[in-house]
Amino acid sequence: MSTQTQQIIEETAKIGITISESQADQFIKFYTMLIEKNKVMNLTSITEFEDVLKKHFIDSLSIVKAVDLSGNQSLIDVGTGAGFPGIPIKIVFPKIKCTLIDSVGKRISFLDEVIEALRLHDIETIHGRSEDLAQNKKYREKFDLCTSRAVASLPVLAEYCLPYVKTGGVFVSYKSGKIIEEAEEAKKAIRILGGKQEKLTAFELYGMGRSLITIRKTAHTPGMYPRKAGTPSKSPII
Repeated sequence: MSTQTQQIIEETAKIGITISESQADQFIKFYTMLIEKNKVMNLTSITEFEDVLKKHFIDSLSIVKAVDLSGNQSLIDVGTGAGFPGIPIKIVFPKIKCTLIDSVGKRISFLDEVIEALRLHDIETIHGRSEDLAQNKKYREKFDLCTSRAVASLPVLAEYCLPYVKTGGVFVSYKSGKIIEEAEEAKKAIRILGGKQEKLTAFELYGMGRSLITIRKTAHTPGMYPRKAGTPSKSPII
């Protein structure tokens, strides 16, 4: 077993996740592909193995502190970028049916290569704006779980993400440590969009303050949401 394989197994164990050697090797392959592709396109500013392991892989998997991922759930990762948190979640929880969406075609092409190389199944990528795709009946209110590590305020993310979640499902937003004020500011948007803040899970991860905001979908999202592309970020519901 390589040093990197051992390190991945040990770090995932620290957040209560047990993975196999083959799963750890999938993470190593993902890392290798990420760094190689990063030479020709901007995927991440974090490139050292240990930093990617902690700040991308383990951070993505920290969602287990907020929700149970052991079942046969459907997940959509909005604004997935280089595949976070979707790819790490799929590696560790292969039963989850996963959809990754991003507005940048080159990122989607990279993720298609990763999915093929890692031999992941029941996972698809979609190139498009989240506002547009959420109006498509194929995706609207079809998912048990929506995740996003995208950099946007919570009122904006709620409008991007809650339309994808079926009633009874949850949206989990990854945030930095201090988000009490932002969570309070988002309450109006969340209510209008058919959700309710269920809990805020705050924790330390390698000395960094992190938070997971769990929003339960309690009612259908009105048909006018999300508004046309660009509007949520320019004029948030607050």
